[in-house]
Amino acid sequence: MEKIRGRVWKFGDNIDTDQIIPSKYCTTFKPEELGPYAMCGVDSGFGHRVALGDIIVAGKNFGCGSSREAAPLALKASGLSAVIANSFSRLFLRNAVNIGLRLFISPSASEGLRQGAEIEIDEILNVVRCKTTGTVYRIDPFKGIIREIIDRGGMINYVKHQLAEESKH
Repeated sequence: MEKIRGRVWKFGDNIDTDQIIPSKYCTTFKPEELGPYAMCGVDSGFGHRVALGDIIVAGKNFGCGSSREAAPLALKASGLSAVIANSFSRLFLRNAVNIGLRLFISPSASEGLRQGAEIEIDEILNVVRCKTTGTVYRIDPFKGIIREIIDRGGMINYVKHQLAEESKH
């Protein structure tokens, strides 16, 4: 994927997995049942107002708390195309990578972008452009196997690709 375009949903620091998807909604792992409740621990109507392609921009330690695998699944199922944050919890990051949710680390974008701004993420140039203000922010790109897994759409697709490549030899 080269460019991602969407509208910003702004959240602060230390958004934990119980805010992303409260435990009372974790009775299923069906994405279509989780998506409407994404972020309802912080914004009860988010899952019904978010549009396909929108992007969360958050502060430090996004996804902290428990290793709730449903958290990134709910975000992806809500229609979000990506999450930009100052930093991510290690467990959340790994769970998000495993399902192919696109994550970007950018302290400057985390600080500078505002709710409702229209942005474009350029993964080739590693920048976020704010279409609303014209400001450009740098992204710290993931590299190596993490980038490969994300680019393949998650761990299952990555493994399928690896197995297909091995069967050719």
